[in-house]
Amino acid sequence: MLEIKGLSKTFFAGTVNEVRALSAVDLQIEEGSFTAIIGTNGSGKSTLLNAIAGSFLPDQGRISVANEDITSWSEFRRAVLIGRVFQNPFAGTAADMSIAENIVMAMRRGLKRPLTTALNRKVKEEMAERVRTLKMGLEDRLDNPMGTLSGGQRQALTLLMATWLKPKLLLLDEHTAALDPKSAAKVAELTRQIIADDNLTAMMVTHSMQQAVELPDRVVMMHKGNIVEDYRHEQKKRLRIPDLLETFDRIQKRELFDETVADLLKKQYI
Repeated sequence: MLEIKGLSKTFFAGTVNEVRALSAVDLQIEEGSFTAIIGTNGSGKSTLLNAIAGSFLPDQGRISVANEDITSWSEFRRAVLIGRVFQNPFAGTAADMSIAENIVMAMRRGLKRPLTTALNRKVKEEMAERVRTLKMGLEDRLDNPMGTLSGGQRQALTLLMATWLKPKLLLLDEHTAALDPKSAAKVAELTRQIIADDNLTAMMVTHSMQQAVELPDRVVMMHKGNIVEDYRHEQKKRLRIPDLLETFDRIQKRELFDETVADLLKKQYI
């Protein structure tokens, strides 16, 4: 479903602020799988999702989705294949437009049809049925402005909108991080349910070790622009939070050791 080959990206190249965000990353995601991407701040996990979504073009490498080479596609063009939910509950929606109007935009993605034509009685009935599955009572509030909803309600609707047309690939960028614990748990459960019911292929960036262990069927750990661990199959089934914390600790200790050795060698030849 998703194939990434030799993906590299350096920001501010040649300056004192140079950051090598991705270093020749190779990754294959199978159709119908749910993969979590974890790592410390600056590890490259969100950069990887942004590269797939088309927020910027890579310096090197290739990205394919559903056998389509999308490496040079614009972000708008990729939206035909890719659904996305951002960390900010207020991103990806129009606050002043109604719930129904926001959903219509998701329903008509890639098509040129006016909203007034699309918003007929039959369509609103379909909306109500789909929104009812969220179990938030929003099916009776379709004419309410999106901006009047709580963060949890809005994020649940954004998730529904991103998956309305069953995208080839769903990207979730820390989509529960800005929510209170109760809302985060609700949206996490909706995520699991929607991905399973629609058999979607999904990638989720998260800082939550609990979500990484409980929700996906695969966990990929990144560090300094590289994939350093890949838990899948039986190894993923046995994975627990202490295992991830131990791996983080081992990587940090190894990095500190490498830096110490490099400093000693540098001093030796000064």
